[in-house]
Amino acid sequence: MITIGIDPGTNGGIAVIDEKGNAYAEKTPDTLQDLFELLNSYSVGYDGNCRAYLEQVHSSPQMGVKSAFTFGNGFGHLEMALTACSIPFERIRPQVWQKALGCLTKGNKNVSKAKAQEMFPDIKVTHAIADSLLIAEFGRRQK
Repeated sequence: MITIGIDPGTNGGIAVIDEKGNAYAEKTPDTLQDLFELLNSYSVGYDGNCRAYLEQVHSSPQMGVKSAFTFGNGFGHLEMALTACSIPFERIRPQVWQKALGCLTKGNKNVSKAKAQEMFPDIKVTHAIADSLLIAEFGRRQK
């Protein structure tokens, strides 16, 4: 069984953790085809034995109309790609996974990056993949 953690957004990431705790993460692919192929490779590679946790996000008042639309559109792409790949998923609020892992960020991405570096010392953690790693770890612990 693998757990997939997804931090939505153009600067987000997708992480995978297997039952042994081995982790892999990368920046979210730039194209819909690449996104589908990545998620489908996990579904096919593990015979559908996977579950995803998708950070439940919302637009903010600081976003312009175009960026809010783009952000929401990207979130929908993730939901549809997971659905098309038959990967069951759960939406999880940031406050829930952050509290469970002891890293309430209050918007400071350095907090989650530091926590991900601590938990995954063998991975070169960037801001793009930090939250996805932590979301995947949160999901792995839900069993």
